[in-house]
Amino acid sequence: MATTRKPTTEAKSEKKRMVPTTHDREPEAITFSPMHDNFFEAMALPDAAERLAKAEMALVIGHVVKAREWNQKRTAEVLGVAASDVSDLLRGKLARFSQERLERFLNALDMDVVIQIGPRPAWKTHASITVEQVAQFSRVS
Repeated sequence: MATTRKPTTEAKSEKKRMVPTTHDREPEAITFSPMHDNFFEAMALPDAAERLAKAEMALVIGHVVKAREWNQKRTAEVLGVAASDVSDLLRGKLARFSQERLERFLNALDMDVVIQIGPRPAWKTHASITVEQVAQFSRVS
């Protein structure tokens, strides 16, 4: 009867070290700070602020869908899209979704979208776009 041996911790870690990296070099470290918390910006991707805003809107859509316990078919009906679009949306494949389209999806889910515009604070190095989900809007009329 043949027996199989479990690899030791050392063998497991050795296996990890043997995985080649791109062009056989170590990946560059990405540094995040309180002043620089946009992953897309840290990766030097174009339109980083817009990408982050879209990702945050998609997360809110995902939270609403999950809270309502909807499947992809029900979500697709409400949003007026194909179930495959819902799948892409919930998995973060956002290239085909504009910010405006995501705003329409949020409205279809009975979520208000409020856009506030103001001057860049002095401590920030550049202007940005921020998406924030709130339990309730506080507005003085």
